[in-house]
Amino acid sequence: MSKKTLKLGLFGFGCVGQGLYSVLNQTKGIRASVEKICIKHPEKSRSIDAHYFTTMADDILDNPEIDVVVELIDDADAAYYIVKKALMNRKAVVTANKKMLAEHLPELYALQQEYQTPLLYEASSCASIPIIRNLEEYYDNDLLSAISGIFNGSTNYILSQMWDNGKEYSDALKEAQEKGFAESDPLLDVGGFDPKYKLCITILHAFGLFVKPENVFNYGIQNLNKQDVTYAQQHGKKIKLLASAQKYGNKVTGFVIPAFVEADNPLINVHNEFNGIILQGAFANSQFFLGKGAGSSPTGSAVLSDISALTYDYRYEYKKIAQNSDLEFSQDQLLEVYVRFVDRNDLNLSDFDNISQRFESAAYSYVIGEINLDKLNNLPWTKNPNVSLIVNKILSTVKEEFATPGHKELEYVV
Repeated sequence: MSKKTLKLGLFGFGCVGQGLYSVLNQTKGIRASVEKICIKHPEKSRSIDAHYFTTMADDILDNPEIDVVVELIDDADAAYYIVKKALMNRKAVVTANKKMLAEHLPELYALQQEYQTPLLYEASSCASIPIIRNLEEYYDNDLLSAISGIFNGSTNYILSQMWDNGKEYSDALKEAQEKGFAESDPLLDVGGFDPKYKLCITILHAFGLFVKPENVFNYGIQNLNKQDVTYAQQHGKKIKLLASAQKYGNKVTGFVIPAFVEADNPLINVHNEFNGIILQGAFANSQFFLGKGAGSSPTGSAVLSDISALTYDYRYEYKKIAQNSDLEFSQDQLLEVYVRFVDRNDLNLSDFDNISQRFESAAYSYVIGEINLDKLNNLPWTKNPNVSLIVNKILSTVKEEFATPGHKELEYVV
């Protein structure tokens, strides 16, 4: 198949945009050039010639010479307008905006079908890990039973600093911000929203199911402290912010919650800004992916990979939407959780189906018990800054028809 020569219109020239421009100019073999860059603040000093820049979106969107729109801005609403108009103008699109994608996937899928125009977004999920392409191509017919992992490099960096260097959460967060791994307003990352958006995207490509972000429970790392880290150390575990989805029969469940990982789990060795993903399938069994999940170059590299794919007219086929038309999303999943609290009034023990451990002291108290995922959204203590929630085990099991003989399903999920 012969390559095309592509002319690119770029939206945004921040961390990722500059990373893309840099790797595009260092990489041989990709026939693509940046023609125009739309920016929000023309007064800023730029590292390349001023003739590239415009503040008018339509200078790119309505330009017949531009083949591909590359959207790399942090405003999800503006990104949605850009991507939608570009597709309707039959321009291929590459985007890294996971919030915009997660909130509009059904409509963006429909626009791709209507206008026969590709939308690629590898960089939206786990930066340098090509998880979407693998789910689309290598796992296009495998009976996947679970996908789980560390989907956010910023929070993993913070947790690594708390574990390896004994830092308090606030100090580790400040360092992550100084290194460019976390934003000045870090809630999108530390609150578990960013990995939730990524999980919605990967669920579509893993199982063929559209899931609204508001239906996925997310709980971040901002309430964790040294007591939680010490507990994990004493039990030979580490704490990771886990994004997890499992398929049980015709239901898919999912959540983003900090979790204890055991010594035999590959995620225990995923440090700093790296991401790690575990896929479980009936045929391929368990497979592990590792790569950088934060920073301009890893994300720019993923965007570049999509641009390269477009030179060969690549597009997502979304085969699993038809293959799994009977699937539905559910939060009916039993978890064993560790909950640390300060005041016993912070917690209602009757919320638990069963409590296996309970410890209370003047400085530190916790319970370990079983609770259903669908309860967590409505419990006031999950909003209490004096309470931390960590998954200890996923207690639900995959239905027998999806298990491979001799294979322990979900063996690495937590």
